[in-house]
Amino acid sequence: MREDDRLVRIECGGQVVAETRRAIRVLETSHPPVFYLPAQDVRTALLVPAGGGRTWCEWKGSARYWDVVAGDVVRPRAAWSYPRPEPAYAALVGFFAFYPSRMDRCTVAGEEVIAQEGDFYGGWITAEVRGPFKGAPGTQLW
Repeated sequence: MREDDRLVRIECGGQVVAETRRAIRVLETSHPPVFYLPAQDVRTALLVPAGGGRTWCEWKGSARYWDVVAGDVVRPRAAWSYPRPEPAYAALVGFFAFYPSRMDRCTVAGEEVIAQEGDFYGGWITAEVRGPFKGAPGTQLW
C-alpha cells in the first residue's frame, strides 16, 4: 500500500466520477493494483449504497459496495469501500475503489486502464504491471 501522486481519473455516463493525485495504490499477491481514491476527490453524490450484502477480505476486512449513478446510467456494485478496515489498512477509511470494467474509462497518468479479468478483484492493469493475474477462469485456486 502506498500513496500515488499520478493523476487518476474515472469516467461514467459522460461524467467525471473522480479525479485525484492523492490515490492509495494497493498491490496484493497475484493481482494488479487497485487504486483507492479519497472521498474529497470523488463525486460521492453519484454513489448510492448497493444492495446485496458485503464481502470479506482477510487483510482489509468487510467491504461495502456502491452503485454508480451518472444521469441515466446505473452501474450496480461498481465501487467499494472499507468503512472500518483492519488496522494495517486504516489509511483506506474514507476512500473508494472502482471496478474499471464497470466504468466507461479509467486512467492513470493519462494511460487508459485495462480491467483485470473476472468480476471479483477489480485490479487496474497499466503498462507498468505484468501478469499473470488471478481472476481469469482457472485461476481461483492459485
